[in-house]
Amino acid sequence: MFRSGKRVVALVAALAGAALVAAGCSSQGGAQQSNTNATAQRYTIAMITHEQPGDSFWDKIRAGAEQAANELNVDLKYSNNNDAGQQATLVQNAIDSKVNGIAVTLAFADQVGPAAQKAVQAGIPTVAFNSGINEYQKYDIPMYFGSDEDLAGQSAGQRLAQAGGGKALCVVQEQGSVALEARCAGVKKSFPSTENLQVNGADLPSVQQTIGAKLQQDPSITDVVTLGAPYALAALQAKTDAGSQAKVVTFDLNADVAKAIQSGQILFSVDQQPYVQGYMAVQSLWLNLTNGNDLGGGKPVLTGPSFVDNTNISKIADYAAKNTR
Repeated sequence: MFRSGKRVVALVAALAGAALVAAGCSSQGGAQQSNTNATAQRYTIAMITHEQPGDSFWDKIRAGAEQAANELNVDLKYSNNNDAGQQATLVQNAIDSKVNGIAVTLAFADQVGPAAQKAVQAGIPTVAFNSGINEYQKYDIPMYFGSDEDLAGQSAGQRLAQAGGGKALCVVQEQGSVALEARCAGVKKSFPSTENLQVNGADLPSVQQTIGAKLQQDPSITDVVTLGAPYALAALQAKTDAGSQAKVVTFDLNADVAKAIQSGQILFSVDQQPYVQGYMAVQSLWLNLTNGNDLGGGKPVLTGPSFVDNTNISKIADYAAKNTR
């Protein structure tokens, strides 16, 4: 198991460079090359997420994880379920199959956290990422990679306030997700006139219709905040159909959102850099297994928030097209 250490962020950054040198090569644009010389022993790492079907966000998580796995000679076992109980079962299955390490998201911390804690207690190195920044330590998980979602939400709300918005609609695509709820709560802290709208993220036509109906019902809405890239695109169409002048901002990024930012249709994206989350989750476990590195310390390694807007989109659009940003 991991033990405590200091200067987590600096240590991870230093070890990231060392691991890439050890791997001997890397590739651009996602997982394309493998290097079986990274270590003589091939370790099995399970990555278990709450991925919801149809959300392109997870393609970046997987691309980063697969890139690290290829570079480091890791057998990556990816599985997902956006039902809390089923995700907890997947964690237990990984424990039962005696994997060498586990990386898990804690969007539904109350249900999935105890299962992850069993992995820690069984001596399986375990890290959390993407969701559960305020919960992972409750379950003895020593390391977390992700964004501070409350801070990210507050930062987005501040930008809306500075732009002179009147009322924001915060669209939650997965009910009960602690990360998504934290984002909207953060927006409301700095932009009090914010109302949440629950939608079924697994059904994009329904998302579009629900947002459109709300915009028609309440013309005072000046800003629509979506919490994932596919839903931003649905919001743009809903806005057009409803004849609304509301501005659209979003969390997370994909190639189509990058184009929409370039064209001015979307004002900005709050990026948590999911490719980095997937990559570092696998790499940290590999470093612990192969070199005994202790990367705990009780502090999360933040991958965001990072704003993408018209001031920097020209540098980022190509990476978004390659599915790494």
